[in-house]
Amino acid sequence: MATPKLAALTFDDGPTIGITDKVLDILQENHARASFFLIGQQITEETEYLVKRAHDMGCSIENHSLTHSSMPKLSREEITNEIEETSRRIETITGERPEFFRPPFIDYDQKMYDVIDLPFICAYGCEDWEPSVSTDERIRRVLDAARPGYMVLLHDMKDNLQTVEAIRTIIPRLQQQGYEFVNIRELFQRSNVTPQRNVIYMSVDEIR
Repeated sequence: MATPKLAALTFDDGPTIGITDKVLDILQENHARASFFLIGQQITEETEYLVKRAHDMGCSIENHSLTHSSMPKLSREEITNEIEETSRRIETITGERPEFFRPPFIDYDQKMYDVIDLPFICAYGCEDWEPSVSTDERIRRVLDAARPGYMVLLHDMKDNLQTVEAIRTIIPRLQQQGYEFVNIRELFQRSNVTPQRNVIYMSVDEIR
């Protein structure tokens, strides 16, 4: 049996009632896992069930800041609060602290590297935050860029039904090509890569 090609879908800006639910349904139907980079202020009593469901499905729950601000503009104390409060909310629900961080807007600087004690993740996106990018175009971009160790940046934000529809095609299409969808922690572990500080990862073996 061929060794599976590993890939990690990652979703930003949730949890979002009505969107994250649908993403989780599709993951479950396809026996796939993913990672969710959550905005702390999105984690409420109303959305807690989505965080718990994702975690119980084997998805990893990661940190995307508290308020989704451009963090290079913040003080060291404000950055620390953005990270710590988000991690606290996640740990309260899942019992686990996040192990990775994605900077809002992929804006980052040395001050953030110094203050935030988590590996930084970017990944390959398809501009799915932009409504003018069609479902078919999102599918094409993700499939064209796929390779082993691939990390995909998507959004389970409000009203983003085009990405929901895109992953209905992307996941089974890549599975047919021998890809296994794992969470981001598994991707690093199974690739025998130890995530480093002071870099931002595009894929498990590519930094920028």
